[in-house]
Amino acid sequence: MIAAVNQEAASAGLNPGLPLADARALEPGLQTQPEDAAADRRQLEDLADWCGRYTPWVATEPEIADGAAGIWLDVTGAAHLFGGEPALLADLLARMRGFGFAAALALASTPAAAWALARFDARAAEGLVLMPETERAALAGLPVAALRLAPQIVTGLEKFGLGRIGALTGLARGPLVARFGETLARRLDQVLGRGGEPISPRRPVPPHRAHLAFAEPIATRAAIEAALDHLLPALMQSLEQARRGLRRLEIAFYRVDGAVRRIPIGTMQPVRDAGYVKRLVAEHLDKIDPGEGIELMRALAIETEPMLPRQVPLPDLVPAPPKADIAGLVDRLANRLGAANVLRASPCASHVPERAQALLPLGERARAAISARPALPPRPPRLLSNPEPIDAMALLPDAPPRQFRWRGETYRIRRAEGPERIADEWWREDAATRDYYRVEDESGRRFWLYRDGLYGECPQAPRWYLHGLFA
Repeated sequence: MIAAVNQEAASAGLNPGLPLADARALEPGLQTQPEDAAADRRQLEDLADWCGRYTPWVATEPEIADGAAGIWLDVTGAAHLFGGEPALLADLLARMRGFGFAAALALASTPAAAWALARFDARAAEGLVLMPETERAALAGLPVAALRLAPQIVTGLEKFGLGRIGALTGLARGPLVARFGETLARRLDQVLGRGGEPISPRRPVPPHRAHLAFAEPIATRAAIEAALDHLLPALMQSLEQARRGLRRLEIAFYRVDGAVRRIPIGTMQPVRDAGYVKRLVAEHLDKIDPGEGIELMRALAIETEPMLPRQVPLPDLVPAPPKADIAGLVDRLANRLGAANVLRASPCASHVPERAQALLPLGERARAAISARPALPPRPPRLLSNPEPIDAMALLPDAPPRQFRWRGETYRIRRAEGPERIADEWWREDAATRDYYRVEDESGRRFWLYRDGLYGECPQAPRWYLHGLFA
């Protein structure tokens, strides 16, 4: 079955939906390729990503029908950056053709009207911009298929002589809804601007962003850094007016060949220092391939947090020692190694030491809310990932060991503290009670040992394990 045709095939009388055998009979020299719906969707998403150079509000149609699909752009408040609406459409159409796409563009007051005009008005092939007073007249002459109706509804309307949108506008809604359903009335209201049609952008539209277009494409690192000197201060000024601080930033580079490259940056604390942010971005500029040149750059504040102005302290008579910039160090590590590779310890809802905390990326929230706990006895700074079994000797069943053997070496214990009893979660099948001891050998080395299980409660004798090292 033919899924899509190019202009030459259409001129030969071939259309989507035609069986391949019939198509070869009409055109023996037909060249075909297997349909790849996934690749079509990726290509559409890439094209929509590139369309973000005109506006951050971009959405794609959910389905690709007959080899074609649409992209919605809300250019409200953005058209003046490109010389007005006609100039924006002319630029977009010229670039589409340069990429090898056949496109039809229409600008209207509603998404439904733009969709209808782009697909069913022949003038859209050269870019169609209508004044509000002429838009309704243009819509009235379009076929009812422009309302995005099911084929059976379109066929039913045509049987009654209602083949144009204008033929429906003057009819009573009650009989239409009773005969063709509520979808017809809703689509008619949407195309005429009497009903809303929420369309979510494919990417969140941040309220704080900066935009810089170039008269000539740039390709050098010096030019990119100079552009950052304009973009970042403008973005920080917007954040300062809103009393917000930057937590996640994205720099988007729009190339002349239609490719988009992005640099994501994260910070540990909210910041508004353009110089500091530029240093973080500069570490990734070597990864950006400018291709044939970059024609536009955007700085998007993806995530922000409240950040109130800070009181500048008066200089002290005795200068205080400099403080370590822990947040700056963490930001540099996270942006060089990746945020997923810089971890922090997060508490978990368990008393068992190896399950009492987990290593999570800095940006990820804790797995469970932990209530305030009472002060715990000292814990070793080094905890073994898996407790190692030892051979221990104790004089009494519940007494601390007098000596133990670990990794082929015997340690004689001089001091011991404990026990600290820790019970496992009751719902675990292998739950056992542990008695922990802090012990010191004759050489002054300190260990954290525990006995797994209690005498008299286990079918076998409890075993001893080494779990941590104090020194």
